[in-house]
Amino acid sequence: MSRANKVVLAYSGGVDTSVCIPYLKHEWGVQEVITLAADLGQGDELEPIRQKALNSGAAVSLVQDVREEFVQDYAFAAVRANTLYEARYPLSTALARPLIAKILVEAAREYGADAVAHGCTGKGNDQVRFDVSIAALAPDLKVLAPAREWGMSREQTIAYGEKYGILSPVKKSSPYSIDRNLLGRSIEAGILEDAWQEPPEEIYLLTKAIADTPNEPTYTDLHFEQGVPVALDGEGLAPIALVEKLNAIAGGNGVGRIDMVENRLVGIKSREIYEVPALSVLIAAHRDLESLTLTADVTHYKRGIEETYSRLIYEGLWYSPLKQALDAFIANTQQRVSGTVRVKFFKGNATIVGRKSAYALYDESLSTYSEGDRFDHKAAEGFIYVWGLPTRLWSEKSRTI
Repeated sequence: MSRANKVVLAYSGGVDTSVCIPYLKHEWGVQEVITLAADLGQGDELEPIRQKALNSGAAVSLVQDVREEFVQDYAFAAVRANTLYEARYPLSTALARPLIAKILVEAAREYGADAVAHGCTGKGNDQVRFDVSIAALAPDLKVLAPAREWGMSREQTIAYGEKYGILSPVKKSSPYSIDRNLLGRSIEAGILEDAWQEPPEEIYLLTKAIADTPNEPTYTDLHFEQGVPVALDGEGLAPIALVEKLNAIAGGNGVGRIDMVENRLVGIKSREIYEVPALSVLIAAHRDLESLTLTADVTHYKRGIEETYSRLIYEGLWYSPLKQALDAFIANTQQRVSGTVRVKFFKGNATIVGRKSAYALYDESLSTYSEGDRFDHKAAEGFIYVWGLPTRLWSEKSRTI
């Protein structure tokens, strides 16, 4: 008895998702497999991927360009929330998963499928992100995960695919598992599984080695409107163009490499390498602009919100009620986060060296120690007395005990 009659499969063209097609049909009795490849700016030729799905047994092979939606609605939402999982990872890969889940559900509705499927294994985070997102959007749809259940090793999976004419793109000389989109790349497996080993230079594509970067600094002005990046060096740019141009500038100066051991959702630690030039710079610049335009209490409170928001994205809870509530809070905080931030790129560093805004709460006449100081120094004594009064009383009472 089949688990489903018609299935929409999230398809990348890799080993696991390709093998999923014959496996669903021959082992689980699925009558029709429809594949869906999302164009997230990964740079691949998508027509060969579409054709590979058909050659692997798919009845229909879809390719959907979601680059603009990905940047505008997902990446820039993360920028406004300053998302950094475990204070380091800007969630470049994780942000794509709720969008893929969304278009999977839409395709399932359009084609009358009774299930959706993915090629995630039981070790990774993506299985959780897909399953939970799909459950939130379409709780009536079944979610099938063949790679989580088939129990085959990598070698056995490749051999199974070869029985049905599916050739493996994985070579012994390049054993890495790579995920790429407009925001960056994640690289794992191979020698990288040894947390002591330095990553070989060959794994990087978007960022230059420090030795190969310019010997003079590069300055770039980023302009934001209500927390959203809209211009670079005075030139208004559409979301995709802005990210691509900033990727080239930051990556060309060696900015955006992350080597970390992160805590996966399934309870294991994983050594991950990320290249995220534009996204890491946008978050740093946006956070700096907030320091200029938000009050102290909002800034401090938002930091806790940002940590929660980052964790929700990492843990697959993009469509959760808490995420929606936090979206409303963040949107309110961004009303005056408009202005320009100047970034200095040099030898792997992106340093904020200037910021300005019509909504700036920084007042030089109050901050200066030079002539023209408008701060009332005499008022400080009374403020300190009242501010320190609880501490003073506590200390006095402690002496009598």
